[in-house]
Amino acid sequence: MATIAPAPASSDRPSLPTDMRRTAAWNAGAIVVIWLTSLFVAALWVSGGGIDALIAGGGEALSAAGRLCGLVAANLLLYQVLLMARVPLFERGFGRDALTRTHRLVGFWSFWLMLAHIALLVAGYAVAAGINPIVQLWEFVWDYPGMLLASAGTLLLIGVTVTSIRRARRRLRYESWHLLHLYAYVGVGLALPHQLWAGADFTATPWAAVYWWTLWALAAAAVIVYRVVLPVARSWRHDLRVVAVEGDGTHGVTVRVRGGRSTPAARGGQFFVWRFLDGPGWTRGHPFSLSARPGDELQLSARIVGDGSARLAALRPGTRVLVEGPYGRMTGAERRGRKLLLIGAGAGVAPLVSLLDSEPYAPGDATLVTRDSAPEAALRRPAVDALVAARGVRHVPLDGPRSSTDASWLPLSHAAWRGPDVFRHLAPDIDAYDMFVCGPPAWMDAVVRDLRAAGVAAARIHTESFAV
Repeated sequence: MATIAPAPASSDRPSLPTDMRRTAAWNAGAIVVIWLTSLFVAALWVSGGGIDALIAGGGEALSAAGRLCGLVAANLLLYQVLLMARVPLFERGFGRDALTRTHRLVGFWSFWLMLAHIALLVAGYAVAAGINPIVQLWEFVWDYPGMLLASAGTLLLIGVTVTSIRRARRRLRYESWHLLHLYAYVGVGLALPHQLWAGADFTATPWAAVYWWTLWALAAAAVIVYRVVLPVARSWRHDLRVVAVEGDGTHGVTVRVRGGRSTPAARGGQFFVWRFLDGPGWTRGHPFSLSARPGDELQLSARIVGDGSARLAALRPGTRVLVEGPYGRMTGAERRGRKLLLIGAGAGVAPLVSLLDSEPYAPGDATLVTRDSAPEAALRRPAVDALVAARGVRHVPLDGPRSSTDASWLPLSHAAWRGPDVFRHLAPDIDAYDMFVCGPPAWMDAVVRDLRAAGVAAARIHTESFAV
C-alpha cells in the first residue's frame, strides 16, 4: 500500500498572487522581446526600399517580396531554436504546453516562408535578367557566397518538416523521429550564414549586421548552455542515481531517483527530461512527469510503449541520471479556486497524483477522474487509493473501451452521457474549481472542449502536452 506524506499545512485555497505576478511578468517580457525583434525585421525591409520596390512591380516587386519572406523566415528559424532551447524567458513566460504548440506552428511557417523566399527571389532575378528561372536557380547555388551550404541546410529542413507531419510521425518510432528532428539545428546553422554574408538586408547597415550576428550567436549559445552545460553541471552536482525500479500496473514502471548530495527542487505536476547513463542510447532525453510529491526523492512513472520507456524497466539501482528541468506550469501556482478537478488518461495520471500529493485542499474538495482501457493497466493506483484514504480525495475511475459519441474521452459504459453534463455532475459548484487535464493530445482536446461547453473559464483549465 502506497503511503502519502502529511498534507500541506493549510487546506484552504492557497494565496498565490506573487506566483501569478511573477508568471505575468515573464510572459510580458517574452512577448515584448518577440514583438520588438519582429518590428526590427520589418523596419529593415522598409529601410531597404521594400515598399518602393513592391510599388515598382515586375522583377523588383518579386525580389522585394522574396526578401521580406527571407527576413521573416530567418527570424522565425532562430526563434524556432530559442523556443525549444529551454531558455528561462520563454519557458517561464509561455509554459511548456504553449511552447510546444508555438514551436510546431513557427516551424511550419518558417519552412513555407523559406520556400517562398527561394521561389520569389529566383523569379525576381530571372525576370530582371531575362533568363530561365532554372538557370537563375543554378547560378544562385553555384555563384553566390554560402549558397551551397544553404542548399544543404534547406534539404535537411525539408526532411525534418516532412517527418514532423503528424501522419509521418505516427509511422516513426519516437527515438528515430527525435534523432531526425535534431538535424533541424544543423539545417538552421547551414541555411542562415549565406544571408549574413551576402543578404542586402543583413549587411546594409552596421545595426542590421549586429542584430543578425547577435541573434544567431545567442541561439547557438542557448542550445549549448541550456540543453548541455547546465543540465550536466546540475546533475553532476546533485549526483543523481536510480534507487529503485518497480512495476506499475500491467504495462507501467515507476523509477525512484535520489541525489547523493541533494535533490533538485521541483513542484508537483512538473516534469524533467531524463537521461539514464545505462549504455548506448543514453543521449536521447525523454520527458517524464513527476508521479509523487518531490522531496528527498524524485519519482517518475511511465507506460511502456516504446524503446525509451521500455529501457526504464531494465534500469539497475546505482545508474547515474542526467536531468533537464524542472519544466511545466501545470502546478499549484496556476490555481485560482479552492477546489480541484483533475482528469487524466493513461500516463497522464502520474503528474496529477504528484499535484494532489503536493497541494493543500480540504477533504472532499479534490476529485480525480482517471481513464484507462482496463483497471489493471492503471498507473499509480495504490498511490491514488492512499490519497483517497488519507486526504479525502474523491476518485472516479472511468475504465473500459472508448466511447464513439461526441464525448469521445468517456468510456463506452458512459456513452449515454454528454461530456458537459458529466462535469456539471462532478462539480456542481463549477466556478470554485480549477481543472487540470493530462493525457494524449486528442483526448485532452475532447476534454477541454466539454469543459468549455460546461461553462468553465479558460483561465481555470490547465493542461500540459509533450507532443511537438
